[in-house]
Amino acid sequence: MSKEASDMASFYKKVLQPETQIEEHFFRNPDFLKGLSWGTPRYGHPEGQVYKHIREVLNNIEKLSVTPKRRSDLRIIAMVHDTFKFKEHKGVPRDWTRHHAVFARKFLAQYHNEPNTLLVTELHDEAYYCWCTRFLYHKPERAQDRLNQLISHLGNNLELYYQFFWADTCTGDKNLAPLHWFEKTVPGFTPIAPIDIHKK
Repeated sequence: MSKEASDMASFYKKVLQPETQIEEHFFRNPDFLKGLSWGTPRYGHPEGQVYKHIREVLNNIEKLSVTPKRRSDLRIIAMVHDTFKFKEHKGVPRDWTRHHAVFARKFLAQYHNEPNTLLVTELHDEAYYCWCTRFLYHKPERAQDRLNQLISHLGNNLELYYQFFWADTCTGDKNLAPLHWFEKTVPGFTPIAPIDIHKK
């Protein structure tokens, strides 16, 4: 690793504070470091760069009353979930095999082989897309089919998925409507009580 890359890794580690060997390994990967720096301020992400969003998600995870294992799983997902946006395809029609979540899962699989975290990483935006299909594109039947497929794919990982969806959505100036819709529409998990997400 070059001195520039080493300095960059040190900076991001200071901000994101990796806690496990797996998390430490991420910061040795040039693509991971490149992905952390990607992004400019925009709606939903006024913070701009990916590493700042990840810090917000990690802060939210700290507010959850979960087991150490669940906390570790959520942190791993948080570290990688948006880090490969710089690689994703933005054209029309969209190539969903080049979505940032697909790249994130492939990256994570190099270091980690637990199916639950790999699955939630790949599907982390799917609930939002279900909401968009229903309320922005006004296709309720297609939205319900897509939601049913999501629930089926998640199986017994629904609560992990929801907890990450909550931690990811309650950041920046994101629209909370998709989260509230998911909480009201999907059974099988305990909704998180409202808390002050801006409190450090």
